[in-house]
Amino acid sequence: MAKKVLDSGWLAARSTEVSLTGVQLTTTQPPSGSTSPWVEASIPGTVLGTLVKNKLVPDPFYGLNNEAIIDIADSGREYYTFWFFTTFTCTPSGNQHVDLNFRAINYSAEVYLNGHKEILPKGMFRRHTLDITDILNPSGNNLLAVLVHPPDHPGKIPAQGGQGGDHQIGQDVATQYVEGWDWMCPIRDRNTGIWDEVSITTTGPVKIIDPHLVSSFFDGFNRSYLHSTIELQNKSSWVAECTVTLQVSTELEGNFSLIEHLENHELTIPAKSTVQYTIPPLFFYKPNLWWPNGMGKQNLYNVEISVSVKGFGESDSWNHYFGFRKIESTIDSKTGGRLFKVNGEPIFIRGGNWILSDGLLRLTKKRYMTDIKFHADMNFNMLRCWGGGLAERPDFYHYCDIYGLLVWQEFWITGDVDGRGDPVSNLDGPLDHNLFLFCATDTVKLLRNRASLALWVGGNEQVPPEDINSALKSALQLHPLFQKSAEKSTDPSTYLDGTRVYIQGSMWDGFADGKGNFTDGPYEIQNPQDFFKDDFYSYGFNPEVGSVGMPVAATIRATMPEEGWAIPIFKKLDSGFVEEVCNPIWEYHKYIPYSKPGKVHDRILLYGYPKGLDDFCEKAQLVNYVQYRALLEGWTSRMWTKYTGLLIWKTQNPWTGLRGQFYDHLHDQTAGFYGCRCAAEPVHVQLNLATYFIEVVNTTSEELSNIAIEISVWDLDGNCPYYKVKDEISAPPKKVEQIIEMKYPKSSNAKTVYFVLLKLFRQSDKSIISRNFYWLHLAGKDYTLLEQYRSKKVPLKITSDVFISGSSYKVKMSLENLSKNSTTKTLDKSIDSHEDGNDYNSNSVQFIGNFTNKVQEDSLWTKISRGLNISTEPKSLKTYEINGNDTGVAFFLNFSVHGGKKGGGNKYEDTRILPVHYTDNYFSLVPGEKMNVNLSFEVPQGVAPRVVLRGWNYVENHHVV
Repeated sequence: MAKKVLDSGWLAARSTEVSLTGVQLTTTQPPSGSTSPWVEASIPGTVLGTLVKNKLVPDPFYGLNNEAIIDIADSGREYYTFWFFTTFTCTPSGNQHVDLNFRAINYSAEVYLNGHKEILPKGMFRRHTLDITDILNPSGNNLLAVLVHPPDHPGKIPAQGGQGGDHQIGQDVATQYVEGWDWMCPIRDRNTGIWDEVSITTTGPVKIIDPHLVSSFFDGFNRSYLHSTIELQNKSSWVAECTVTLQVSTELEGNFSLIEHLENHELTIPAKSTVQYTIPPLFFYKPNLWWPNGMGKQNLYNVEISVSVKGFGESDSWNHYFGFRKIESTIDSKTGGRLFKVNGEPIFIRGGNWILSDGLLRLTKKRYMTDIKFHADMNFNMLRCWGGGLAERPDFYHYCDIYGLLVWQEFWITGDVDGRGDPVSNLDGPLDHNLFLFCATDTVKLLRNRASLALWVGGNEQVPPEDINSALKSALQLHPLFQKSAEKSTDPSTYLDGTRVYIQGSMWDGFADGKGNFTDGPYEIQNPQDFFKDDFYSYGFNPEVGSVGMPVAATIRATMPEEGWAIPIFKKLDSGFVEEVCNPIWEYHKYIPYSKPGKVHDRILLYGYPKGLDDFCEKAQLVNYVQYRALLEGWTSRMWTKYTGLLIWKTQNPWTGLRGQFYDHLHDQTAGFYGCRCAAEPVHVQLNLATYFIEVVNTTSEELSNIAIEISVWDLDGNCPYYKVKDEISAPPKKVEQIIEMKYPKSSNAKTVYFVLLKLFRQSDKSIISRNFYWLHLAGKDYTLLEQYRSKKVPLKITSDVFISGSSYKVKMSLENLSKNSTTKTLDKSIDSHEDGNDYNSNSVQFIGNFTNKVQEDSLWTKISRGLNISTEPKSLKTYEINGNDTGVAFFLNFSVHGGKKGGGNKYEDTRILPVHYTDNYFSLVPGEKMNVNLSFEVPQGVAPRVVLRGWNYVENHHVV
C-alpha cells in the first residue's frame, strides 16, 4: 500500500572505531550526528563511496590516487567493515504490517532495529525482507543500524595485476571486476556496502510477492494473452477472503490513461500461509507491441495488481510497465551465429558490452537514464551485462525498456576467475553453489518482467560448474508456448521464467565458435579496411570485439594532474612500425595504443606528429570515428550472409579508463560515439573500404524503392572533381545491396587526400534517408596534408533557437557552409536526366537536399522532451557567422557546452556542462550544405550555459550560443 525509500539521513562509521553495540546504537546511545567517527553516508552506495564523499580518501579515479588508498588485502576485512545508521518514522494502524527491505547488500550484514537483531545471509545479488511490525517503536520514531561486512574472500592484487587479481573473489557470489582487470583498477573495499535501495513497505494482512507477467501470441500476433501469476502471503491469524484486481492501461497524450482491462477475482487464503495464484489470461486483440531500438516503438502498458481483504479494504498493490513482445533465439543454419527474432522479425544485433555505470556503485536513476539513452542514440539494440559485473538494477532495465535496448544478462562466472585464467583457480566456481543458485533465482524474479531482457547466460568465457549449469538449464527452460512445439501445458506465468533462452556461456551455442574456445576479440587498433574482409572474423556472432577509446583533452585534464597530460613517446622500431610508450598515469588508466607493431602502423601519426595533448586527442577522435564506423560497417556489410551480430568490447568505462569506450566516465562522448551512430542507422549508405563499392543497408522489414544515391568527392582546394548520382534503385528488407563502385581513387588525377559524401535519398521529394561523410587517402599515402588544411577559412552560418524549462535546455542549431565556387555552371537538382554511366566533374554542383536528421529526429526529440519536460516556447533566435574567404569543407565540427569559470586555485577547472545529448557531433559540411543539430542538457543552478563550436579548420572556440 505504501513504500518509503530510505535514501537520505544515513551516517556511517568504521566498526573498529565504534565501541557501542548494535543494541546500544538503536536504543539508548544512537549517534548524534556527523561527529567523529560518524560521517554522512551515501546510501545506496559503498563504504569507499562514503569515504570519497567525505574526502577521507582521495578520489580513486583521479590520477594515481587509487594507489594511496589502502587495499582490503593489506588492511584486513575489519578496516572496511562499517556501521550504517539512520532513523525513520512509521506508525502503522491496526492490521497493517511493515517490512524492511534491502534490495542488495555486499556481502553480509547484521541488522539492528530498536534493539532487536537480525543476521542477513551472505550474497551480493539477493533481496532481504524483514517483517518489523512487532518491533517498531510505539512512538513512531525508529532507530536502524546495519553492520556490513565485506566479501569473505576479497583476495590480493598481484604486483603484475591481472584479470580478477588472484581470483579469490570468485569463491564468493559477488562481482569479480573489483580485484582489477586489464581495463579497470582494483576497488579497494571490493564494493562493500548497502549498494541498492533500502525501503519500508506497509501492507494490510495480505501481501503481493513477485508477480510474473507473460505475453503469448497467436494468429500472427493478432491475438495475444496476458498471463499473470502472483504469490499472496496472508500474514494475519485468520482466513483472508480476498479480491484480486488486475487493471491494464495505456498512457495517452496529456497525462491521460486509457483502461483497456479491469477484472476482479475472488479467492480465500488460509491464515499464516502463502499461496500461488494464477489469474485467468486476459485477451488482447492486436496489442501495441514493444520493439527494440530501430525496429519500432517501445510501447508499454501499465499493469496494476491489487488485493483487497474483506473487512480491511485494499491490502497491497503492485504495478509495472510491461511490453507485449516475443523474443526467439536459435542458431542460424547459414552463418552458425545466434539469431534473434523479436515479434517474428529477425534483428541484426549491433550493440555493446556493459560493465556497470560506476565502479563505486554510485548508481542513480539520472545516470542510468543518460547511460542507456547514449546507447540508443548510437542506434545500438543490445547491451550485454558482462558476467564479471552486476546483475543490473531495475532502474537500468527500466530505461532499457524505455529506449529499446535488448539485454543479455550474465550470471557471475568469468573464465579468468573461474577455471581458465592465470593462475587457474576456482575450477568448481564459488564455494557455496546453493547460494549461487539462490541469488540467480532471486535475480530472475527481480528482472523477468522486463521487456528488454532478452536472454540469460551462465558466464563470461566459461560455463558454470556442472551442477549449477544443470540447475539453471532446468529452472530456465522454455515453456512449450515459446518452443516450436506449442503443446498444451500449464500457464506460462507459473514458470520461473520460461520466455527467454538460457545459454551456458558467452562463447557457446551460436556465440563465437560455439564450442567455448577463445574465439572472441580482437581488442586493439585495426586497419579500417580489414573489418570488411571475409577473413577478419570467422564466426557468425562475435560477443566481444573492441578497440581504442581515447577521450577528449578536457577529460584528461579533469581526471589527471599535469604529469598525466604528457602524450606518448612514438618509438620507431627496426621493423618500421611505431611503438607508443605512454606516461605512468595513462598506463595505470589502461591506455590502449593506436598502433600495433607488426600489423597496424600508428593511426594517429597518419595525421602528422601531434604537437601536444590537444592535438593528440583531436587526432585520436579522428581515428576513433573512422575505427568504429568501419568496425560496424564491415560487420553489417555481411549481414545475414556471414554474421548475425556483434557486441563491441566495450561501450563505456566505470571509471576514468582510457580504452574501449564511446563516452568517458564524466559522460562526454568521443567521436567514436558518432561513428557508431552513423554506421548503425536502420537504413544506411556506406562505402566498403576493401572494395570501394557503395552499399545500401536496410535492416528494417520494409522495402525501400524509388531511391537514389548521390556521390560527391571533394578535394582540399574545395573543388568537386567527381560527382555521380545512381538512381532508380531499391533496398530489399533485411538485406545489404552492393550498388556501384566509387572509381575516383583509380582516376589519373585523384588527389592524395580527399573527402567523399554519400547521400541516400528518395527520388520523389529528394528527402535524405542516410548521409555518410568520409575522409580518405590514396593507397600508400597518409593524411598529413590535412595539417595544412587547418588554415582554411571556410565561412559558416549558425542559427540557433533556445528553449528553456527550469534547468533544462534544448537548443536547435542550423549550420550552413557558406562557401561556394561559381567558376562552373550549377547542376540542376533534378536527376531524371542522369545516366548510370556518367561521372560529373565539376567545381560546383547543386546537391541533393540538405541533411536534417529527420529520419530519427521525431522519436529522439519526443523522448528527450518528455524526459526533461521541456517547454515549446523559444527564448531567442540568434545568428552567428564565422567569416572566411576560402572554399572548402568545414571539417570535423564539434559542439560542447560550458558554464562560467569559478576562478581561484591552480588546479585545472573543467567548465564543461555534462552530459549533453546531441543529434550529431564531429560532422563535416561540404560547400553550400546545411545541417540541423539539436542539443539538450541540464545546467546547475545559477549557471549561464554557452555553446562552443570548434573544428579541424576552426581552431578557436566560437561561442555560437
